[in-house]
Amino acid sequence: MFNPYLFSAIFYLFIALLMAFDLALVNWGVLPGYSGVAWLRVHFITLGFVSQAVFGALPLLQAARHGAPRPRSRLDIWALLNAGIVILLVGIPIVNKALIFTGGTLVFIAAIMLAVQLRGIARAGQAQAQKDWPRRFYGVGVLFLLVGVIIGTGYWLGWSAPLRITAPIEAHVHANNWGFLSMVFAGILISLAPDLLHRPLASEKTIRIIFWGMVLGALGLVSGPWWGGARSIPISVTGLIIHLIITGVLVAVTWQAFRAAGKLNVGAWHLLLAYLWFFMPMLMAPIVVFHLGSIPGERIEGVAPQALIYGWAMQFGLAIVPYFIGRYLLKKENPQLGGSKWSLALVNAGAAIIWLGIFLKPYDAALWGVAYALLGLAALDVFQRQWRDLDSQH
Repeated sequence: MFNPYLFSAIFYLFIALLMAFDLALVNWGVLPGYSGVAWLRVHFITLGFVSQAVFGALPLLQAARHGAPRPRSRLDIWALLNAGIVILLVGIPIVNKALIFTGGTLVFIAAIMLAVQLRGIARAGQAQAQKDWPRRFYGVGVLFLLVGVIIGTGYWLGWSAPLRITAPIEAHVHANNWGFLSMVFAGILISLAPDLLHRPLASEKTIRIIFWGMVLGALGLVSGPWWGGARSIPISVTGLIIHLIITGVLVAVTWQAFRAAGKLNVGAWHLLLAYLWFFMPMLMAPIVVFHLGSIPGERIEGVAPQALIYGWAMQFGLAIVPYFIGRYLLKKENPQLGGSKWSLALVNAGAAIIWLGIFLKPYDAALWGVAYALLGLAALDVFQRQWRDLDSQH
């Protein structure tokens, strides 16, 4: 069955790797840099590659869990999502308010339609799950996405003051990363475990703890910068600690489940090591919040999101997108997580060098040039493998 999301994910991955190579050349002084393009590169991964994978995968996972017929591809949702993404990718660099509002609205509507679709699939299923934890993760994740869209769009349109958002960029990033992506990625891990490992990821009690812990942690991390003032620090720190601990539990049970099943392969290590770069900004948060050490917090805040998105979000996608392509497009009997030893080494080396550049300011441009070249090569490795698999079927 044709699934436009998975083809779109491969397309955006290709664009993201080109943008990584472009950023390497910019840091080496070969090409000029342009204002606003840094966030554009990140959005090619988050709004592009990762969101395509999520919107395409969740209905399939939901149908499989509930014994429902495989859902047809909703071209209306796909068209709205991609129209919104394209308009945002044009409007953000040039700061065109009309385009940003239009793009944000279309993505918002597409997210609501996805939530409605997931609910409909669950109701249509013949084998109702006793505790449908993945759908709870997906549903709350989509809610955080909607909040992130409102904050991000409103930042450019002057909504922050009426909504009393003190730090809109920080709240937007937290809603999308600690809320949307964290919740959805956890739900995907829970959904994939029975098929990949022939066993649940963890006990229901553990999954319940992970769910509520992530919800509380994300709420703290979003509401802290939203409210601002003296109360924002304890709220944000509490949310940070909860999210850090609970995500550690998620990683531990994931490692244990793959190890017990004898499936600690390259794809599994992509998933596990991706969370190293999820933890890094959290561990560095005290430096930013309390102005500790000699590294300016603004420098960490400005650069760390790049390592987070490339090292965590993109790396997670490099593992799961090939699995979904193998299972739903290529109809493989035993689809595996994506990646290779090369992509595993390259993407993690690239993320590590980004962080190294933060602390070695005199050499940061040269180091970041190397980092983005390695990240581009990692994406290229997975892209060419998927392209070869798709081409072999025609």
